[in-house]
Amino acid sequence: MTLPLFSDPLFILLIGVIIVVGGIIALQLHPFLALILGAFAVALLTPGSAIEQFVIDKGGTEAAAKALSAKSIGERIAFEFGSTCGKIGILIAMAAIIGKCMLESGAAERIVRSMLNVTGVNNAPISFLISSFFLGIPVFFDIVIFLMIPLAKAVSMRIGKNYLLLVLAITGGAAMANSFVPPAPGPLFLVGEMNIPIGMMMAGGTMLGLVTITAGYLFAVWANKKWPVVLRDSMDARLEDIKSLSIKDDSQLPPLWLSLLPVSFPLVFICADNILESMMKSGEPISGSFIVNKLVELIQLFGDKNIALVTGGLIALVVLGLQKKGSKEGMTSFVQAALMSGGGIILITAAGGAFGGILQQTGISSRIAEMTKDYQMALIPLAFLISAVVRTAQGSATVALITASGILSGMATSAHLEYHPLYLGLAIGCGSKLVPWMNDAGFWIIVKISNLTEREALKTFSPMLVVMGTVGLAVLLVAAKLFPLV
Repeated sequence: MTLPLFSDPLFILLIGVIIVVGGIIALQLHPFLALILGAFAVALLTPGSAIEQFVIDKGGTEAAAKALSAKSIGERIAFEFGSTCGKIGILIAMAAIIGKCMLESGAAERIVRSMLNVTGVNNAPISFLISSFFLGIPVFFDIVIFLMIPLAKAVSMRIGKNYLLLVLAITGGAAMANSFVPPAPGPLFLVGEMNIPIGMMMAGGTMLGLVTITAGYLFAVWANKKWPVVLRDSMDARLEDIKSLSIKDDSQLPPLWLSLLPVSFPLVFICADNILESMMKSGEPISGSFIVNKLVELIQLFGDKNIALVTGGLIALVVLGLQKKGSKEGMTSFVQAALMSGGGIILITAAGGAFGGILQQTGISSRIAEMTKDYQMALIPLAFLISAVVRTAQGSATVALITASGILSGMATSAHLEYHPLYLGLAIGCGSKLVPWMNDAGFWIIVKISNLTEREALKTFSPMLVVMGTVGLAVLLVAAKLFPLV
């Protein structure tokens, strides 16, 4: 039966996306406000019958369906907002603390220098590519840029060439981690929305990320030869200001093992807990001696994503405390700055959760599943396309991830996919890379910090992300066919 236009989920989706994207671009609204207004409009247009059907399709009772449809629009939006905040609030706050502490303690700089020691200065682009990718997992994209671009300038001053290659290596690595690997905000939201185990997203995102940054690096090498960029001075970032980075002796930085601990501890325990959970589901016995049982309990305790990130944050604070020992400057200011940075991300992400949750109540997932039931492999490029359109239109990769995962999250249960939802999630991540331009805050950060012109960035950085995202999509289509993981 054809639905009336105004109650059709696709029409409601279109209205919601126009409000969110138009609000951000045309009206210059903060993403938080645009997403909340989008959620309100979608909730207003959604008929009660669609809400009831949504609850029943999810396995709820008729009483629960009627109870949800009887709630006011404000109550439904607030519930979805709070539900998302409960999933990601602690994680993003602690990730912000970890990133800030690693920056202030010198731990991040130690990791970068250690990579340079292994690869050598002449192989610095590869070192920067890998460093920025793994630093981009716990550290926000802009912080990676602020940290590593000055180091790229210092290295370029030493070798006298390859400045553009160094910049592209840094930005490419950080951008991929930002869209693929939790606890980056976008992937963190995505795993909750699409019922993807966080350990699986970490592993899959890392593997796909290494493939895509390799493709990006090959493009960067070509672009560096075709359009070489000289190191420039400017009022925004004077060259003498970066020389202080090389003044610090290695003895003033924390040791490598300690620098890596805030990141490696949560990653190791979360992945170990995911492996343990898989073993339990498969029926493999894990009981044993007293020591083995205690080890299992320890993994289950610290493998919880919230506890793992809190512990990582505490470790990062300890590292900072050790480095600042004897300093009169307390750690309160560092934590406050980190939480102010993370707080905005939490609000935007939770608002995105409200928008996505209200969208689901329209029955959009069932509608898309019905349209694509005879060609499910089309869902992967569809996820890529939705994310790419939102990213290009409004500039934020995180908002693109949130919007696309909100639209497609019901596929994990309602569409009976022939492959694991991980592939849909990673396809959304690939699409969120296309296309960075003037409406993207990250684009301007790169331009101002690196002293590239807007034209240079559009010729090099933007196409590089298009190459990486497209290569990622191609890899996912092949992998979903060969290794469905179901």
